[in-house]
Amino acid sequence: MATECGAPPAEQTRGIMARYAGREGMLVHALQDIQGVFGYLPEDAVRVLAEELGIPLSHVWGVASFYDRFRFTPRGRNTVRVCTGTACQVQGSRSVLQQAEKLLGLRNGETSADLSFTLETVNCVGCCGLAPVVVVNNDVIPTAVMEHVIADLRKGIGENG
Repeated sequence: MATECGAPPAEQTRGIMARYAGREGMLVHALQDIQGVFGYLPEDAVRVLAEELGIPLSHVWGVASFYDRFRFTPRGRNTVRVCTGTACQVQGSRSVLQQAEKLLGLRNGETSADLSFTLETVNCVGCCGLAPVVVVNNDVIPTAVMEHVIADLRKGIGENG
């Protein structure tokens, strides 16, 4: 598997790891850098990371899986997040999630095969007064326009489209 620049994950990871040579305690930083390049943690890259840092692969996987910010599968270019916090639940976030699943053809936590969309729920967005809340990429949008925003992104209109 090669990334957009053509180099396989293992080769690119060795380049990333060069900046950590001889430094201890850099595992989380290195994981962040790798995810920053690939958008997730490819298995080949994690293996090279363990090798380069001289630590067991099981330890790397344990640390990476402990933090919810690390991803082990590719994510979509556009992320649709439905808030499921208390205020949003009371205001109907369950039906908003069902609508998003129908619009995207995805279930919560899934990414489309063409990597155009990822659908997920979040515990709280911090916009309780606007409940229920949907965040598309980094923009909080009214649930009433979610269908139009997703349609525009499919057409290539908008940021990240």
